[in-house]
Amino acid sequence: MTAQGLWGHEKGYFFEMYLNHQATKTFTIFILTLVLVIGLACGGGDDSSSQSSAGALPAQPTPDLEKIVEEIVAKMHEDASAEEIQELVRDTVSDAIEVHDNSTDAPVFPNVVVHEDEIVAPQHVPTELDVIWEAWEHLNRDFVEREKLDPELATEFAIRGITSTLGDPQTSYVRKEVLAGQFGDVFEGEFQGIGAFVQMNARGSLVIVSPIEGGPADLAGIRAGDIILEVDGESLEGLSTLEAVSKIRGPQDSIARLLVKKLGEIDPVLVEIKRAVVPLTSVRLRSEPGDKFMHIRLTDFYPQTADKLRDVIDREIQAGAEGLVLDLRSNGGGLLSAAVDVASLFIEDGLALYVVDANNRRTDYNIDTEGREFLTDIPMVVLINEGSASASEILAGALQDHDRAKLIGDTSFGKGSVNWLRRLSNGAGLYITVAHWYTPDGRRIQGEGVAPDIEVTSRDAQKADVDQLNRAIEELESMTGGGSFDLSGGS
Repeated sequence: MTAQGLWGHEKGYFFEMYLNHQATKTFTIFILTLVLVIGLACGGGDDSSSQSSAGALPAQPTPDLEKIVEEIVAKMHEDASAEEIQELVRDTVSDAIEVHDNSTDAPVFPNVVVHEDEIVAPQHVPTELDVIWEAWEHLNRDFVEREKLDPELATEFAIRGITSTLGDPQTSYVRKEVLAGQFGDVFEGEFQGIGAFVQMNARGSLVIVSPIEGGPADLAGIRAGDIILEVDGESLEGLSTLEAVSKIRGPQDSIARLLVKKLGEIDPVLVEIKRAVVPLTSVRLRSEPGDKFMHIRLTDFYPQTADKLRDVIDREIQAGAEGLVLDLRSNGGGLLSAAVDVASLFIEDGLALYVVDANNRRTDYNIDTEGREFLTDIPMVVLINEGSASASEILAGALQDHDRAKLIGDTSFGKGSVNWLRRLSNGAGLYITVAHWYTPDGRRIQGEGVAPDIEVTSRDAQKADVDQLNRAIEELESMTGGGSFDLSGGS
């Protein structure tokens, strides 16, 4: 903006209005202050400021502030007209602005330097990433402390930066040190750790989806919804799910010191958990043999889960059971194929779920009808809560959409994505969400969860467990025409 633009009132009207007013002195001080500020912004100061700009071109001379003030005061004492004072101030500000614009050490307006030879990215670099290549080349050529450039570290942070723009906490960079660990043992019937399903939420915090029943975390009071902030004094902020899990897991009898923000609490607490071998018993009978309604809890989905579940159901039917409460509460999931196998016990045919990938291609997963004897006649209800995730949501959604069972409890967690781990050439990996799951009726699970047909909830977790189970028994009683029955003692 020009000086004329700053003051642009014709014939000095602006100054005449103030010079004829009692506020003349105040306005004059304002003008002098403005000039002073502009003058200081132009680089005026002591020798130390000029020394800090060593290596730059010589700074432009700053206005003589004392002289400017003397001239303005003298004009006022001479009863100069408003136009004359306005002209003096305009010239002073114009000079100050010109000095500011020509200042070589102004950080907001650095000089643009163009390399003599054009930087061209190699042919294999996608056009969209040309600018990244350019930036790297400029840093290699120009950065004053070039020895600080660490290609490996720069690559890691560049990939993390790209994945962070996606808003998907599951898509993340996994360091090669993490991939050196072993994660396959969770499908072998047991593993060593604290025993809990975890998930990164949208804010990048590691949330307990559900502790494994009877595991170290469960016994230490860790509950669904708790957030793990630190492990052994090391923050988990910015880590991927696999990186965080690698820090929590460890050998049997070692101690994990977790800083945990408990659900509903303000201040985090330090929880020490002794790691152990965690058995993965996915099918648990919670009712007593001979009870009218069997209460079976599925804690996980593993290759033999469907077969074990079928064995327990057959045994309880032989003992006189007339209905089934299938408990998926705090079931953190497992294998997709295992969820389809369990759904195939109760649904005769049709779709179990479908998946839509990055290219909008749809893949259907149908009920397995080969060689099965279906349990389509036994009355059943399903219990879910906010800890029901992944494969348990697939099963719950399929049973609900096929009108095979009513869901009772809270809306499930909302983990409905397919993730692949891609190895990278530097030994690290990229954990990528490659598809989303949908229920047979087309409901997306990711970020939405599966809503119950009958909502039963409470701030008190133990009360919610009992109330949900009692409501399930009431529903089974109405389906079988029986009287009241209470299984709360087995919850």
